[in-house]
Amino acid sequence: MYNRRCGNRHHHSMNNKSAKFGIGAIVRHRVYPFRGVVVDVDPEFDNTDEWYEAIPAEVRPAKDQPFYHLLAENSDSYYTAYVSQQNLLPDAENGPVSHPDVDDMFDGLDGERYVLHPEAFN
Repeated sequence: MYNRRCGNRHHHSMNNKSAKFGIGAIVRHRVYPFRGVVVDVDPEFDNTDEWYEAIPAEVRPAKDQPFYHLLAENSDSYYTAYVSQQNLLPDAENGPVSHPDVDDMFDGLDGERYVLHPEAFN
């Protein structure tokens, strides 16, 4: 049985919003000076209107793209961030992320990405 559709990545003609980064990927923000590790992915915007409206209009991202939950860090703090795909760049070449919650969720780095603890799938 040969399924012709399996070779065609675009068979979701209505939804071609594939996530560029998976859970465990190390990324940095395109504009702001922070980086982090992806802990969850929303296929499109799934936060509050208040959060969205608080973003300055000239840098406000489109809602119809993947958004990422990050364990983020900058030069002076650790926090969680919610960032659109258009504002993220891969950043594994700059080494591990030192956010204190990384060790709770991941088993460490495997090359360029963190590996989830097996119990994190519950």
